[in-house]
Formats: sequence, C-alpha cells, structure tokens
Amino acid sequence: MKNIRNFCIIAHIDHGKSTLADRLLEYTNTVSQRELQAQTLDDMDLEKERGITIKSHAIQMDYEYKGEKYILNLIDTPGHVDFSYEVSRSIAACEGALLIVDAAQSIQAQTISNLYLALENDLEIIPILNKIDLPSANPEEVTDEIVNLLGCKPEDVLRVSGKTGAGVHELLEQIVERIPAPKGDENAPLQALIFDSVYNPFRGIEAYFKVVNGKISKGEKVKFMATDKVYEADEVGTLKLKQAPKSEIKCGDVGYIISGIKDAREVKVGDTITSMANPATEAIDGFEDVKPMVFAGIYPIESEDFEELRFSLEKLRLNDASLVFEPESSAALGFGFRCGFLGMLHMEIVQERLDREFNMNVITTVPNVSYYGYSKKEPNVPILINNPSEMMDPIALDRVEEPYIKATIITKSDFVGAVMTLCIEKRGEIVNQSYLTSDRVELVFNMPLSEVVFDFYDRLKSISKGYASFDYHPIGFRASKLVKMDILINGDMVDALSSLIHDSNAYYIGKKMCEKLRELIPRQQFDIAIQAALGSKVIARENVKALRKDVTAKCYGGDISRKRKLLEKQKEGKKKMKQIGRVEVPQSAFMAVLKLND
Repeated sequence: MKNIRNFCIIAHIDHGKSTLADRLLEYTNTVSQRELQAQTLDDMDLEKERGITIKSHAIQMDYEYKGEKYILNLIDTPGHVDFSYEVSRSIAACEGALLIVDAAQSIQAQTISNLYLALENDLEIIPILNKIDLPSANPEEVTDEIVNLLGCKPEDVLRVSGKTGAGVHELLEQIVERIPAPKGDENAPLQALIFDSVYNPFRGIEAYFKVVNGKISKGEKVKFMATDKVYEADEVGTLKLKQAPKSEIKCGDVGYIISGIKDAREVKVGDTITSMANPATEAIDGFEDVKPMVFAGIYPIESEDFEELRFSLEKLRLNDASLVFEPESSAALGFGFRCGFLGMLHMEIVQERLDREFNMNVITTVPNVSYYGYSKKEPNVPILINNPSEMMDPIALDRVEEPYIKATIITKSDFVGAVMTLCIEKRGEIVNQSYLTSDRVELVFNMPLSEVVFDFYDRLKSISKGYASFDYHPIGFRASKLVKMDILINGDMVDALSSLIHDSNAYYIGKKMCEKLRELIPRQQFDIAIQAALGSKVIARENVKALRKDVTAKCYGGDISRKRKLLEKQKEGKKKMKQIGRVEVPQSAFMAVLKLND
C-alpha cells in the first residue's frame, strides 16, 4: 500500500489537463507511441470534437523512483462547471490533486471552485503552472497569484508544459514525494467505494471502485450495500488503457468489477461493495447526492419509443450519475421524462449523447428550474413546482419562492461595467468586488437561478470577449413576484412552452416569444394567432398569415360582385379550416426560447 498513489487532475476548462495527462502516460510508458494520440483519455467523439472533457477517466501507471516501483492511479476530470459532480466523485477516490493553472490565462472561477472541493476532502494539493512554453505566458505573476490563493511557497509551484513535456519528470517525482499513500486496513472486512460505472452491451455493467479496506478477489461473492443485492465477482482488474484482469485488488488500489449485472438501477455511484464471507457492518460515507439545477422535459418524437427512451436514459445515467429523470406527460407531446441537469451544457451533451449513442430522436422542452409555491390556506407548507403547468391558481396562491445562487465571476478590469450591467439586468445583487491583481477582478453576485439558465453564460462570454469565467453554487430560496406565462396557438395552450417568469420581464419576454414563434411556425392554409397570456389577460400577439390562392385570377374584367362572391367563398373555407386545422409546432420553436436575444 505504501507504494500506491491515487490522484486526480483538477483545473478550469481548457487549462491543459488532458494534454498533461497524455505526457504522464507517455513518460511512464503506460501507452505506447503507436497508441498515443492527442487527449488519449477523452475517448468520446463528442469530447474530441468540442475539445472538452465530459467524463472523468481513471488509468493506472507504473513508475520507478529511487529503485522502488510505484503504482500511480490517475483520474482525469472535466473542467466545466456543469460537470463538477464528476469532479467531486473523482476527488472522493483520491488522496492528492494536481491543481493546474494556465500560465497565460491565470486563475479562473472553476479553478477556485475545484480547489475548495479538494480542500474539503483533505487532499494534498500540488500546484502546477502549465503552458509555460506559450509566448503569452506570464509565469512570475501567475505564480504570485497561486501563492496568494494556496498560501504555499513560490518554489512549491511546479512549472511544466503539457505540449513539450518540460518539467513532467519532476512532476512525477513530486507526486511520489508529496501525495500520501492511501490509508486503510488490508485485513479488515472489504469496503470498496464505487465512483463510476459504464454499460457494456456484452458483459453488463462494469463498476469502477476504490478499495478503502480489505481486498476483493475474483470469484468471491460480493454485496452492493445500497441495493442489498449479491453477485459473484466474475472479473476484477485494474484500469490500464484497456482493462487488465487480476486475481485480486488490494486495499488502496483502484479497479473495476464485472459481475453480470444487467439492470442499470442496481448500481449506484457512491455505493459500497462488501464481501459476503466477511461483510462490513456499515457503508463508506459516499459523496452527497447530486442537486440538479435545470429541468427540462425530454419526449420521444414517436410515442411508441417511450420505453426505448427509458432504457437509453437508464444506461446513460450509469455513465453520467448527475442525470436525474422521472416520467411525466404533456398534452402537446404525450409521454416523456422530466430530466434534471447541472446546467445548459450538460443538457446539450445529454441530448447529443442520446442521439449518437442510442439513436434516440427526442424533443426537449424549454428548460426551467424548480420553485416552491405556498397557498393562502396553508402558508407554511411548501409545494414543489417543477413545471409551470403545476402552478396553482393565482387566487389561491400566497407567494412563490425561487432558487437563488451565489455567482462568482472573474474577469479583466476593462469589462467590469459590462458584466455588472448584465448581472443587474438579470436581477443580480452585488455582494463583493475584489481585485485579485491590478487588472483581474472577482465579482460576487446573488442571482435568481432562473435568470442564469437561458443565455447568461453565452452573453457573459461575448461581452467579456471570452475572458470572464463563471462559477456558482445554490444559496437557498427567496420570495419573488413570479407569474405564469402561457403561449396560445389558435387559442390552444401549448403547455411545453409555458414558463414562470418575473413580473417585470413578462411583457418583454411574451412579445419576444411571439415574434420568434411567428418566424418559426410554417404558414398554413389559415391564419394562425400566436398569443402570450398571463392567466386570462393577453399581453402580446402575432399573426402568421394564411397561404392564399388567387381565386379571382380567372375573372377577366366583369362585375365586382362576382369577384366578391369568390372571395367570400374562400373566406368561409378558411374559417372552416381554422376550426378543424391543427398547428404542428416544430422542435426549433421549443429551443428558440433559449435564444431570444439573438
């Protein structure tokens, strides 16, 4: 055990985690030159296309230092705020963390957020200055910032380049020197913490775990404590680039188990595996449950694909434990699922993965957040409102409380005015403003989560020319003056387009939505009225004009009454059509609400 080192890599998005991980794999000869490619651990097509890490990846490396052989278990983690749950799970399986800061971009919001996660778990932090080979790198200034943040000495900050490989050998030595060996008792009953799982269509579910106490052997009977199910460990092994089967995995090490589990609900991330021969009395304290931030409905395009969509979501949840879903139905879209996501990027990635990995074509409704409603009869009993359609009648309603977040924005001092204007427009209240350096400012706001859900991040990036970084965490609920806005198409309410919005924005958003829908709904043989309404009061209206045939084309001259007769006949036909005609709302209309400011 004293020769095992478990560590993860944490950083802001695009600070060079995956590239540095490539160099570590190369210098420890874990991956041959032939197998090595850019971002080796990012094995999803989607990750390579977007240049971001979506999943945390575990891999084992062998390293020799001062004549002794060491086992290094590396977990590469995502950097985007929407995947912070992946980071928290990786941290739970480690004793140390490499905190990477880009020498050109300096400390960003997610760097600080991930650092606090690591400190809460008492991890040994090794600060690393990456990309020192860039012409725009500013190592001295950024080193000072890291020293201020961590309270370490300047010589503790390692300078490396993931691209050229400079400083990587020193980094490997420091991992062995500074990161503590895992603690645990090899002779105690088996306790293994599951931190990830994947679905293999041929072999069932593969669970990735870290052995905290005891050891796990091939062929022994094991119990998953959260579900109380017993299985046989058909195969256990360590995670190289490909799985390496072993006869047993000992205390402190990281590995995988295949036991022929077919039902996705039987493996829970954060669960404890124990042995049936010598069972542990209690489970390991797992990490906290995920708290979804954004909710949206996902519906199959063909209603008979509902069960297929359920299986796809269950398999996807194995690989992405932060996805939460439950069945729901909608008058406009039929049966589907209400899904909880950690943010807008997370929602986009889930949609894309359903399409690519499971061939599921889905419609996604307008994202929203959860509120608490209080009725006048029982003003102290909160009623959870997940969907605008669940909103109670305004006459019976006492008040509505919406979730607030504490948003931390780090930006260049040139953009402070523009960022403040954006946050105040989104009903934010400034809590703190502090200068990290002469031209880098940290702004802290309390804001309603519903205002951040739609386009906040995109607009923040555009007004700061990409220099602002953003991170947030929930701080509770506050009473707000919220109203339910319905969208009516030809007098029929489209429940998937309903939303709960602040009273002050209702007219503006209603008008914008009607204008956007007018552009997106195709013209029919009859007039289509698009209305935004608060209760029974219509606040905005747009019309989609009917396609018209020129019925008077055959009249050459002649009496006007003949033309009028033909036009009246056409008018009657259009009226009849309007009564029986149905308007299909395209998927682009549901998503257009997110881009109201474009």
